[in-house]
Amino acid sequence: MLAKGTLYICATPIGNLGDITLRVLDTLREVDLIAAEDTRHSRKLLQHYQINTRMISYHEHNEKKKSLELVEKLKCGQTIALISDAGLPGISDPGTEVIRLCLIENIPVDVLPGPNAALTALVLSGMPTEHFAFHGFLPSSSGAKKRSLEQLANLTQTQIFYEAPHRLVATLQGMSEYFGDRPAAVVRELTKLHQQVHRGTVLELKEEFEKSEPRGECCIIIAPYIPIKPVGGPEEWRSEVNERVNQGLSKKEAMKEVAKRYGVRKSEVYQALLDGEM
Repeated sequence: MLAKGTLYICATPIGNLGDITLRVLDTLREVDLIAAEDTRHSRKLLQHYQINTRMISYHEHNEKKKSLELVEKLKCGQTIALISDAGLPGISDPGTEVIRLCLIENIPVDVLPGPNAALTALVLSGMPTEHFAFHGFLPSSSGAKKRSLEQLANLTQTQIFYEAPHRLVATLQGMSEYFGDRPAAVVRELTKLHQQVHRGTVLELKEEFEKSEPRGECCIIIAPYIPIKPVGGPEEWRSEVNERVNQGLSKKEAMKEVAKRYGVRKSEVYQALLDGEM
């Protein structure tokens, strides 16, 4: 039996309609209202399971306004289920705003677990699962994307990203520039009939999808960065930076290349340059 005035965060299938829990189905039938990211999309799920609960839209463009409305309904004792198009609301999908407001207002929130694309793709990839970092979608602007990739390049955990098919090749290209040609996997069409796991190095995957245009939302799994034991020293770093600058690279790019080659931080190479000028 549902508790009055409670917001239920419900995980829905990421592909196969059979991947939904009995508890979620019962909840969707019993709540007073379902807030759905796309009511047209969610109607297919509800019709499949013969659920007739009233729906309203709750998506990224009306999230702030609708969150206030939902909180008022919850205060009046209504029970509400929040669903996204696929997976768990709040994970790269709308949901965090209404949850935040509910916590401020001491309104009960319950999470009904279920399918999740990131964890499913991680396990399918075969990459290490002991430690991992989930990043969702990278920024859409090229400058912000480059800054993000630069910051993430040396993480020693497996990394998980979401990406749209039309941006996949460009994203893999950017990853190859900052992560190097390390092992990776691209998982597509999760739990659907044509689910595929593509494994290889970052560059191999980029070349594969240049020849065959990807379809469906993609998960990119990147192997952890393995630090290289530092070799050489400040004198060698300075020499190689100067050599690369003479070849036409900017000092910033030259320092980045040398730091990567020797397995040291760029700040250490920069300090070596400063010491050499003293």
